[in-house]
Amino acid sequence: MNFRTIGLVIGREYNTRVKKKSFIILTFVVPILFAALTFLPTIIMMNTKEKTKEVAVIDQSGIVLPFLENGEAANYYDYTGREPDSLKAQFSELGKDLLVVISPIDSVSSVSVQTFSKKPAGVDFAANLSGKVSNAVEDYRIRSYNIDGLDEIMSNVKADIKVQEFTIGEDARETISESGIYMIISMILGMLIYIFVAMFSGMVMSSVIEEKSSRVVEVLISSVKSIDLMFGKIIGVALVALTQFALWILLTAVILGVGGAAFGPKLLESAQGAAGQEQIMEMASSTAGFDMEKMVSSMDDSSELKTILVTLGNIPWGQLIISFFIYFILGYLLYASLFAAVGSAVENEADAGQLQIPITIPLLIGFFIALMAMRNPYSQVVWWGSMIPFTSPIVMLARIPYGVPVWELILSIALLLITFIVLAWASAKIYRAGILIFGKKSTWADLWKWLKQK
Repeated sequence: MNFRTIGLVIGREYNTRVKKKSFIILTFVVPILFAALTFLPTIIMMNTKEKTKEVAVIDQSGIVLPFLENGEAANYYDYTGREPDSLKAQFSELGKDLLVVISPIDSVSSVSVQTFSKKPAGVDFAANLSGKVSNAVEDYRIRSYNIDGLDEIMSNVKADIKVQEFTIGEDARETISESGIYMIISMILGMLIYIFVAMFSGMVMSSVIEEKSSRVVEVLISSVKSIDLMFGKIIGVALVALTQFALWILLTAVILGVGGAAFGPKLLESAQGAAGQEQIMEMASSTAGFDMEKMVSSMDDSSELKTILVTLGNIPWGQLIISFFIYFILGYLLYASLFAAVGSAVENEADAGQLQIPITIPLLIGFFIALMAMRNPYSQVVWWGSMIPFTSPIVMLARIPYGVPVWELILSIALLLITFIVLAWASAKIYRAGILIFGKKSTWADLWKWLKQK
């Protein structure tokens, strides 16, 4: 290989792609979409708060109305004694949003509930009303036993047990953890690697097919070796991918920083509650530079926000970031070389379908195994998926948040590197033969024949 020639091909590929409109548009659109997905739930909750409903109630049971307390969701008005049919006929003049009719108590000490309104009441209101009526019926049934203090006994019997998770480090120190946080990070990493490897590898194939179909490759091959052209194209697209990825991180950080200043207090309030938010703000103003460690240590162990922050702190971020780039680069190089070989064998993307399927299947298998890793990162299937080179870039990234021994990482990376070298050599042989063949629909038998050529 001529490294100077490869460098020229890399420069050409890089400059051509970063100047494309699609590159510029994606560079700005993706961070905006990511930030939108982060803040959109909070924004929606802030701006779609339902107005308090005005509710007329006919309580024929005599037990439910005391449990219908006014609140942000609804204000209840007693119309007991009025005929339901009469109120329904005069509903427009009533000036209420809903009419709730509660039946008399039946033989099994229960009641039925009907609501009437011009517009559907909504799931939240129905669930809230159902809970209040259920509480009233339970209270009535408890009192019907005529056992002194039975309601207190029943209240004492009820239990709300919350499982607290702790992880024990090598220094025997225990720290709070939350499996849900690991699962979310595992899912995000697995999806990112899958999307990036598939997208940028496919970009290499499209570039090869484009140059072959336009016959530009004939001019290039006259002055550049096919193997230099292939690796220059692969590395050029890799640099484009890393450039775009770095810009995504930078722009996303800027957007989240600006958005965090606007919506951060609301996010804290939803995670910790209003009282917890005031506590955090007081501590932030009383400590220089917002001392996160001091803030976390002062929180109660049962605090959900503390659990989240401590769990995030337990994740090996340094190892995770380094591993992400290693697996992204090696995974991309492995699949890009295969996609380049497929691209050299066809003249349009429609013909690439049958040759492309066996290559994309391992990627899909890796993604599905990564989904399993979110729930059971230590199963045999997940372990082997993190070692087999065709699936390891996705599966190992999904495992790392849960903790992976260093020797397993080294073994997985070594196997991936060796496999890439072997497949790159094989792909280069196929590329050299296939890139100049026109007017023939290639098959796997053709690729095998080109591979065996000396």
